[in-house]
Formats: sequence, structure tokens, C-alpha cells
Amino acid sequence: MRRRTIAVSLLLAWGLTACAGADQRGSPAHRLSVWAGGTGLGGSIGTLVADNQRVPKDVPNGTGAVHAACGTLEVDAEMANQELPAPDPQVTELLTAAYGLEGSAGVECYNAGSTDKKQLAKARRDMAGADALFARVLARIQTVDGQLVSTTTTTDNTPVGPFG
Repeated sequence: MRRRTIAVSLLLAWGLTACAGADQRGSPAHRLSVWAGGTGLGGSIGTLVADNQRVPKDVPNGTGAVHAACGTLEVDAEMANQELPAPDPQVTELLTAAYGLEGSAGVECYNAGSTDKKQLAKARRDMAGADALFARVLARIQTVDGQLVSTTTTTDNTPVGPFG
């Protein structure tokens, strides 16, 4: 009976390992590299940094433009947050904090519109804090796996025409 229990336990462990994704197997460097590539982390960070840069540019265009930019920031932060946890606890902690700041900034700037300078300043501080955390995330990933994560996005977040 004991041998059967051991055999079943080993079989279950092997089966669970076989079902694990590539980001759950291998060295810490491999797991982090696969996760970062599979989730599009670099693009997500690049998009959020571009969102952060866009908001102040939209303030002179009025509250509607600010609402659009800040709403986009909130959505982009939420989408990126859904890719957590990372296989590295430090990366997860840093990204959780960064995405939280991005979400707060989105709400603050949306509520500020183009006129509440105090709220806009708080949103800008939160965006700057998130940007600093993103830099730490990228440095951590490079330390663990030796690779630079590209934050180049496929779209330009610069306002164009009357619909920004």
C-alpha cells in the first residue's frame, strides 16, 4: 500500500510538472525571460510611460482630452496588472506598486480635468513614481536574466488631429 501511495504521488508530481508553462520551469532567469516576453511586459511599460507623457500635453486641449488620456491610462494599467504575478517576487512587488500608482494617477487626472492644478500635480507625481518603479523593474530583470527588455511600442501615443 505504501509503494502504491509513493508511486501515485510521484506520478501526480510528474503530471503537474508536465502541465506547467514554460514560465514555471527552468532557472529563475529563464522563467523571468519567458514571462516578460510572453506577457509583452516591455510594450506594456512603454505604453504606460507614453500615457504618462501624453497627459500633460492634453491639458491645454481641455477636459475632454484629459478625460480621454486619463481613461486610457487607467485601462492600460489595469490590463498590465492582469499579467501579474511575475515569476520573480521582487518584480511582482515593484510592478504591483507601479500599476497602483498608474491607476491612482488615472483617477486623479480624470477627476482634475484640465482645471484642477492641485490634482493634476498629484497625478504627475504618481506617474513619475511609477516611471521610477518601471526603471527598477527593468534593472531587476536585466540583473536576473542578463537581457534588456525593450519598451518600444508599436503605436505612437502622440495626439494627432482633433480626436487626439
